[in-house]
Amino acid sequence: MKPKVYFTKEISPQKVLEMYRLAEKELEGNVAVKLHSGEEGNQNFLKPEFWKPVIESVGGTVVECNTAYDGARNTTEKHKELIKKHGWEQYFNVDLMDAEGPDIELAIPNGKVIKKDLVGKNMANYDSMLVLSHFKGHPMGGYGGALKQLSIGCASSDGKAYIHSGGKQSTQVGLWDNICSQDEFLEAMADAAWAVADYFKGNIVFVNVMKNMSVDCDCCAVAEDPCLEDMGILVSLDPVAIDQACIDKVYACDDPGKERFIKRVESRHGIHTIEAAAELGVGSREYELIEV
Repeated sequence: MKPKVYFTKEISPQKVLEMYRLAEKELEGNVAVKLHSGEEGNQNFLKPEFWKPVIESVGGTVVECNTAYDGARNTTEKHKELIKKHGWEQYFNVDLMDAEGPDIELAIPNGKVIKKDLVGKNMANYDSMLVLSHFKGHPMGGYGGALKQLSIGCASSDGKAYIHSGGKQSTQVGLWDNICSQDEFLEAMADAAWAVADYFKGNIVFVNVMKNMSVDCDCCAVAEDPCLEDMGILVSLDPVAIDQACIDKVYACDDPGKERFIKRVESRHGIHTIEAAAELGVGSREYELIEV
């Protein structure tokens, strides 16, 4: 059977919760809530108030990891301060999973580029995960959605360096002089997505929100304003299917801004992450879209 992807054009905090419930997946035990908490200066990331109803419904802990590039989130001290500034701690328990080492190594036996994924050691404290993705463009990946949250999002700072370098190094120092080819990077992201999906053994629900869709990611301190009108909320148990459905929505729309967005995706060969993840068995590019 094709995986189900539920879609609504209505976007609101309460609607996110209603859509999540359509997945009919009980997230048990300690629930990690992976989202993008926003870089310093970014205007497009989805704020704590937007996600509040669904996070409270699962009793989850918001989880993040340090970055591998200069900015306000590449050290534990700075990152914690920004998380507080952006208001996440006002509503939720927040766990910076790689605040202290050592990282956990997740094996990827059939990885296309990398054979292990480095994640923050605090991932071991969680039994299930709710992945809340702000679907938008990305300067390196072409687009950002569920697969990016599983891969780059869940990787520790060292893990991010490992992915970007195609497994050549796991340190921020000199990383940007040692990055791998574009397709290798996208395949390494797919490898890492497989590792986290395998770790939680299917105990994950994915929510993608097509709102504030810039060609730039929430990791950009200076990001372009959105180029597309808001489209809706999607929910699935399959990260490949939900990302493919979002891409399909963009291609099918008649918004004139789609040319700018598609140019970003195609210039970075962004669909290749979806292709590679499907080949690894992370999910299916074919899906049943159910509009509600």
